[in-house]
This record gives sequence, structure tokens and C-alpha cells, in this order.
Amino acid sequence: MKDNITFSEMMVHIPLCIHKLAKDILVVSQENSYLINELDRHKKESNYKFIELNDLEKIENKSYDVVILPNTKLDIKIVGKLFDILKDDGLIAFSSKVFSRDDNRLIDDLKLVGEKFWIAMPYRFGHQASIIASKKYHPTADLNLQRADFLDDLEYYSSEIHIASFVFPAKQHKDLTGIAKR
Repeated sequence: MKDNITFSEMMVHIPLCIHKLAKDILVVSQENSYLINELDRHKKESNYKFIELNDLEKIENKSYDVVILPNTKLDIKIVGKLFDILKDDGLIAFSSKVFSRDDNRLIDDLKLVGEKFWIAMPYRFGHQASIIASKKYHPTADLNLQRADFLDDLEYYSSEIHIASFVFPAKQHKDLTGIAKR
């Protein structure tokens, strides 16, 4: 249960505390009470919608600020569609694999989104790894502290954890240099 809370907080608050004003959020997943709880913390400024992966093709271009994919393995076709449905300053957050467990998967995921997005950076929390791919916003330089620091009753996420989650051990950082788009 605690892993579900940590995962949901990091999958939701990392992208929503980076984007200047994420009004329209798409979650490509079955509805999940943990994700809904975290998304509801942003309901004053954001609307969200859950869809299944096979419904992605039905989404209009340039209609979402943020897309969250908590359990979808991306391919070139999905990345192309995600890029199209995002607004000009949009970003995606999706789960990958921890570098030490499956370095090829993390590298492949970074290369895949790096073809389209200006920024493609991995972040770690617990035994999980995810990736932010953004058309405009940098995940540490553009952190909105006003938003991040005023989220109440969180178990894991904080602005300090946000920044720290993008820090990797020296060897992993070196191995990802030239692949991650920082």
C-alpha cells in the first residue's frame, strides 16, 4: 500500500509541479484510487481524464498539457501520438525500469522519447524509475515551488524529493550522459 502511495505521488506531482499550468491532464490507465487521490490535490487548477491505451487514437491533437502513463510500455507509434496530443508546452511522465535492474530498458526509453522531446530525463524513487519527456519545461529548473510546497498531507513527495529524484550515482549519471536530454 505504501508503495502505491509513493508511486502515485511521484507519477502525479512530478509533472504537475513542473508544468506552469497543467489544466488538462490525461492518464492512460485504468482508474486507480491512489492516482485519483493525488490528482484531486490539483483539482482547483486541473481537470483529468482516464482512458485505456487503445483509446489514445481518438484524442484530438494539442488537447492536453500533461499525459501520465503509469504502466504503459511505449513504442514509436505511441510516442508520436503522445507528442501530437500534447499542447506546445506539454509533457509526459511514464514508468520505466531502474537503471541497475534493466539499464537497456531505461536507455531505450530515453532514446525513444528523446527523438521527439526537448527534455528526456529519468527520475528515481524507491525501487522505481520513471521518465519525464517535455516539449518546454525542465523538471528541476522549472519546479513550481509555490505548488510543490503547498501540497498537504503527502507521504513521500516534497520539493526536496522532487529535485533529489533526478540525481543519479556518478557511474549511472556518466552512463546516461548523451542519452538523457538534460
